[in-house]
Parts: sequence; structure tokens; C-alpha cells
Amino acid sequence: MPEDVKLAPKAVHPLYTPANLQDWDYDRDVGYPGDFPFTRGVQTTMYRGRLWTMRQYAGMGDAEESNKRYKYLLSHGTTGLSVAFDLPTQIGMDSDHAMAVGEVGKVGVAIDSIEDMQRLFEGISLEKISTSMTINATASILLALYVAVARRSGAEVKKLNGTVQNDVLKEYIARGTYIYPPRHAMRIVTDMFAWANEHVPDWNPISISGYHMREAGCTAVQEVAFTLSNAIAYVQAALDAGLEVDKFAPRLSFFFNAHNNFLEEVAKFRAARRLWAKIMRDRFGAANPRSLMLRFHTQTAGSTLTAQQPENNIVRTALQALAAVLGGTQSLHTNSFDEALGLPTEESARVALRTQQIVAYETGVPNTIDPLAGSYFIESLTNQVEHEAQEYLDKIDALGGALKAIEQGYVQQEIQNAAYDAQQAIDHLEQVVVGVNRFETEDEATVPVFRVDEALERKQVERLRALRAKRDHEVWQAAIRQVEENARSRVNLMPAILQAVESYATVGEISDAMRRVFGEYQETVVL
Repeated sequence: MPEDVKLAPKAVHPLYTPANLQDWDYDRDVGYPGDFPFTRGVQTTMYRGRLWTMRQYAGMGDAEESNKRYKYLLSHGTTGLSVAFDLPTQIGMDSDHAMAVGEVGKVGVAIDSIEDMQRLFEGISLEKISTSMTINATASILLALYVAVARRSGAEVKKLNGTVQNDVLKEYIARGTYIYPPRHAMRIVTDMFAWANEHVPDWNPISISGYHMREAGCTAVQEVAFTLSNAIAYVQAALDAGLEVDKFAPRLSFFFNAHNNFLEEVAKFRAARRLWAKIMRDRFGAANPRSLMLRFHTQTAGSTLTAQQPENNIVRTALQALAAVLGGTQSLHTNSFDEALGLPTEESARVALRTQQIVAYETGVPNTIDPLAGSYFIESLTNQVEHEAQEYLDKIDALGGALKAIEQGYVQQEIQNAAYDAQQAIDHLEQVVVGVNRFETEDEATVPVFRVDEALERKQVERLRALRAKRDHEVWQAAIRQVEENARSRVNLMPAILQAVESYATVGEISDAMRRVFGEYQETVVL
């Protein structure tokens, strides 16, 4: 070991035996897959029965460009689509909004209207594919657009399968693509729960996300705790809105990060499942076994990717993907090695997909269920993550729940402190990042970087203005007024939003109708 490299102190014993498990007040019998508390997986057969869904998160430029990428990925073996939207779409601004200039189609696809959504899925059977949409503040509008396009294509809406992220709480914590104040945003979420349960029963109306909090710098324990505290808030909000727990809870889904500490990540997923099962049974009285199951999507950690020696990211992503699989994920996205430099090229996206396929078909990992169960270290670490996450949950309960903890800045401050500590460890060589603070090279290899055609923004704006000119203004205006009226009352928002998108109202116009009622959230700076 070089003398100038210091190892970060960690609470890890050099050897694990049954004695280590007795340090924790837990039953040492981890049970069986598919049985409460689901430590070993939510399905009895796990990947022996069916592999995880292989998704590749994609979206760039306009709908046509993204449609080409989806068809490319599907032709190479992707089994589920995952849609990235640009920032204007995420915050409810149309492509011709003054604040959208320079951002249209840059970090995802620009979607303004039902015509864009039709172009996005042209030639793709929505009944046969599972679609995940990473959208939050405008999730209700994008789900309505998806359903409207499915109707136009002749698909049976009740057979649609997929997920909208729709996790607004983590936006106030870690991402910032919020629109409305939290309590109004929660009302939109619960309206979607109720509407989806009746009209798209196989759809997950929320994906409660720890991913973005981990990208912001939180620890594995914090990721579990803050994700589940937000989930508790959503469940309570739905109950307060009059919904029955066993009606909506089976369609709750989660979204986690797969980070670098391989064995800790495996333990994290196991601990999260166990905690959620106990929360749903003991706190909320859920009786349906599916209400107790923590089903989750995983994405490898974008924050671990380096611009230096970018080929190293292929190895990082492969190990993170393997941790997610050993941890029992239901679906997986693997990052492309060039994402620290720009949007993925077709070639890098293919390598990322092949990474999943190699794990699935060449490693032998899916041949047995929960291969690491019974490892003294894994079981001890699972117990430790659960114990420390529960301490956070107790603290958040004492503060009055997730909403109040967010409003007080507690969660944000905890993440900031963890991020600072992690950066300090890197700066002081207590944590080695290969190619960055150790094993650097002077001559860095260059890789092709994908660039969005600047002309696509102008083209998108022209299409939007053409749509506004040709639509029936009386029908459109009546639909927008209905959205606003439903927002002012307690009538479910989703039917009015669906009617609005079918009347060619745009994402920005529908968002503005709700802005006029709910207002916009202004972040409180906590010093």
C-alpha cells in the first residue's frame, strides 16, 4: 500500500461469523424469497422465473430523434423503455417559453402536446412494452398524454403497463424540478393514485426515489431512510384523501441507486425491503401481501462516473449492475460510460445494455435465488443498515413527518453534510477514485460525444405554434377552464387533464392552469 494513501475508517470486521449477527436484535433466520418480510426478494422464484426488466433511460432532442433511439434499443434487446424529458417539460414550460431558450431537448426529449407524444411512440405497441417516464411535477399531464396516445392507437388502456416517477417530495430535497407548493403537489399525486387504480390498474402511479438523493451525496443508510420516509408521507396522504391502503399500495414502486460499495449496496436493498414490509403491516395495517412488497427499479450511479479515463466507467457500471441484481431489483438501467461528458451515443448505450445482458446470460447469477443469503457479512450489514435507517425514520417522525422535515431543511442538511464528508475523503485520499486522485494518466483518451442538433429547438417551436394555430380554440379554452375548476375544488384532476390533452392543450398551458390556483413553490434557504 503506498504510504500516502490512507484508508477511510469503516465499521467492518476483518472476519464475520455467527457471533457478529448476535450484535443485532434481529431474528437470524432470513426466511424465504417471496415471504414476509421479503429480505430475500419479493418473488418466490426471482430471476429463475423471470429476469429483471432491462431498461435504458433515453430521450434527446425532439420526439423523432428519441423514437429512433428507442427503436434502436429495442432492436438490441431492451425489454422496457425509460423516457427522459427535457427541463422545460419537467417544470411545465412549453418549448417557446422565454425561460426554455437553450434547454429544449437538451437533457431529454421535448414534449409539448399530444402530437409530440404520438411521434415519440410511433411504431411502438404500447400494449406490448413497459414504459417508465421520469417525470414528477408534470407527471399527471404526461400520464394523460400517454393514455390519450394509447387510445388513438387502438390500444386497450387497462392493459397499459409502466411507471411515472411522480415523486415530488424528493424534488424539494435534491433535484429542484418542482412547480407547486408541497401540499398541493401531494393532492395531485393522490388524485393520480385514485384515477390510475380504476383506469390503468397495471400502472405504477409513483416511483418513490432514493436515486436522486444518493446522487446529491447521501449515504446508503440515508437513501433508505429518506426514501421510506417520503413513502410513508405518500401513503398517509392517500389515506387522508379517503383511499383504501390495499387498493393503492400494491402499485407503489421504488427507485434506488446502485453505488460503488458493492456489498453495502446488496445489503441496502435487502434492508429496504424488510423495513417497508414491516412499515406497511405494522404502521398502516395493510393485509394484501402485495401491499407489503417493495418493488424497485435501479439505476447505476451517475455521480460515480468520471470524465477522466471514461472507459473505467464500464467497469464501475458492471459492478453496480451486479450489486442491483444480487440485491433483487425488478428492473435496471445501466449508465453509459460517456455520460460524464454528454448524452450517450448509440454505441455507448449498446455497451451499457450489453452489460446487463452479460450479467443475465453469462455470469450464472440468476440460476439461484438470492445467492448471497447467509453470508455472515451480508446479514450483519443488512441488519446494520436497517437499524440505522430506522433511527432516521424515528427522528423524522419526531419532527412531524417527511413534509415537515423537508420544510425545516433537516433532510437537505443531512445530505449536504454527507456529501461534504464524502468529498473531503476524496480530497484527502481517504477514498480512492481511480483515474481521478490516484492512477492518473497524462494523455487522456478521447471518446465521441453526442451533441443535440441546435436546429431541433427551432423546429420544435415551429411545430408548437402550428398546433396552436390549427386547434379548436373554444374546445381548448373550455378544457383549460375545467382543469382550473377541478383544481379549485376537490374533484379529481385527472379526467380534466386527460380531456385537456385530447383538446390539444399543451403541457405548459395545463401547468399554468394549476399554477393560477396552487401558486408556485419558493424554496426557503436554510442557513
